[in-house]
Amino acid sequence: MPRLFSTGSPSARLALVVALAATAWTGCAPRATAPASDTTGSGAASASEAGGEWTNITDLRYWRAYTGTTVPSGWSIEDGAIARRADGDGGDIVTRETYDNFELAMEWKVAPCGNSGVFYRGVDGAEAVWNTTAEMQVLDDTCHPDAQYPSHTAGAVYDLYTPTSQVSRPGGEWNEARVVARGPHVEHWLNGVMVAEYEQGSDEWNARVQASKFREEPGFGTHMAGMIGLQDHGDLVWYRNIRIRRLS
Repeated sequence: MPRLFSTGSPSARLALVVALAATAWTGCAPRATAPASDTTGSGAASASEAGGEWTNITDLRYWRAYTGTTVPSGWSIEDGAIARRADGDGGDIVTRETYDNFELAMEWKVAPCGNSGVFYRGVDGAEAVWNTTAEMQVLDDTCHPDAQYPSHTAGAVYDLYTPTSQVSRPGGEWNEARVVARGPHVEHWLNGVMVAEYEQGSDEWNARVQASKFREEPGFGTHMAGMIGLQDHGDLVWYRNIRIRRLS
């Protein structure tokens, strides 16, 4: 192997060593990176892209009974989560505010073999919020009877769109969920994976509604703005870190 330096004065050789070292350090220096995106909710877009500020609504003052003005006694705050307890008056609860274009992120945990759901763009005037709008299914897929129907499994657009991936965690474990609605385009995310998407009001959407249990519900799924809802399906369920932001 040839020697690195064979000629020149000691001072010249030292200058060359210093220059090479500086070049090597520059090549190894960390590269600049773009600012990290806002990861509130798996896969969430950056605030600059979405254009809205997050509001944490894990507080019962943001909610009311679907058919009333206050929160039923069966719902409470437990360890920082909105929970449906084993006792007290029940019923679905909905947000006091309405949302059109939004991003909703949360974590949910259902009791073993339990069932619940998250509604969005719901409106008043029906017997229950599910009569008016779509639902992101909350389910223990390991043992609840509904899991035998693919479009009823966790993350599904209930009875309308089957999740493309089965990524839910069993009862008693927390799941990360996100719903993104911008105009007619809606996405369901579960544990970092987009498991369903659709175009509200499209021919495909309308055909699926007509083939579902909702075909007898007047105006079902036609509203482009409405309330967020949490379902009381008779099972223990917990929702924490519920955040929402409006999208432009």
